[in-house]
Amino acid sequence: MSSRPIYLDYQATTPVDPRVVEAMLPYLTTEFGNPSSAHAYGRAAAVAVGTARAQVAALVGAREPQEIVFTSCGTESNHLALTGTAHALRTAGRGEHIVTTAVEHPATQATCDRLAASGFRVTRVPVGADGRLEPADLERALEPGTILVSVMHANNEIGTLQPLADIAALTRERGIPLHTDAAQSPATVGVDVAALGVDLLTVVGHKMYAPKGVAALYIRRGAPIPLPQLVGGGQEHGLRAGTENVAGIVALGAASALALAERDADATRILSLRRRLLDGLTAAWAGLRVNGSLTHRLPGNLSLTLPHLTAAQLMAATPELAFSAQAACHTGRSAPSAVLTAIGLTPDQAARTIRLGIGRFSDIGDIDRAVDVLTRVPATT
Repeated sequence: MSSRPIYLDYQATTPVDPRVVEAMLPYLTTEFGNPSSAHAYGRAAAVAVGTARAQVAALVGAREPQEIVFTSCGTESNHLALTGTAHALRTAGRGEHIVTTAVEHPATQATCDRLAASGFRVTRVPVGADGRLEPADLERALEPGTILVSVMHANNEIGTLQPLADIAALTRERGIPLHTDAAQSPATVGVDVAALGVDLLTVVGHKMYAPKGVAALYIRRGAPIPLPQLVGGGQEHGLRAGTENVAGIVALGAASALALAERDADATRILSLRRRLLDGLTAAWAGLRVNGSLTHRLPGNLSLTLPHLTAAQLMAATPELAFSAQAACHTGRSAPSAVLTAIGLTPDQAARTIRLGIGRFSDIGDIDRAVDVLTRVPATT
């Protein structure tokens, strides 16, 4: 038996699929060219980047590969989408009002805070107790000067999926660009941009079995073009200067192809494991609370508020497992998660909340062992 903890933190990051490693290895060794170089090494790298661009485009249902811009991470993709679009449209005289939700990832929240500090007005629409946005609430927040809406596809903490197609119906008729952070989705949930109706969409490598340090932003052809946030070169259609991370981009492309081919089967198996895990814990822990929607949810996510222990106590008592507590530390002090607060949890409940994440390499043995380890922890730990 492995001495390593059972991994139950797939929303934080995923292990790199061995097939993805195999695809990227040549671009860390023999195929090391700069895609901007005109010689054979550069041309080979450029072809690899082009192939990956097409693979990511296929994953999200983009009409053409040129709608994909590669970045270094989800934070950068979100920043390019929000900051780039907001400044471009304010410069064009379209307005300065941005609408988002109260349960966005910190990358979006912090970007909106910075935009607010530079004169934009930001409205954060509340969500229901299950973390789901009511489209009518968002509609009431829209104004003639609204220039951008950003609503994440799947929440990284509680797993709730948002009704993006309904939201897009509201934004599209008003000519307002719609961005979604879909970092958590592609490995197990469809992210077809036409079906969702979005104009900008963030994809993140390390959430879908590619390495950290590579991501992408889909920008619908015909949508307002964001102002570049990194300048100095003409890479990525002039929207993101800097020599491309070829190995990482190849990895993201390979991971995208795998997700497109295996997503439905993975989702079905992972959902079965989630139900097994929840059934085992519910049988042992009376009063266990599930946070987020069970009908509109990532297959591998469980956010649970414990009836008897803090998350910190449970984590300290279970070194055999790797999972997350959902309390974030800000400016040197512990504070409840903004997402948990937004869905109505008290600070005490937030301190008793854990996140269990299941993924491609989880199996029944992992789940049964996790139930056994977790439920053996005494209530007085």
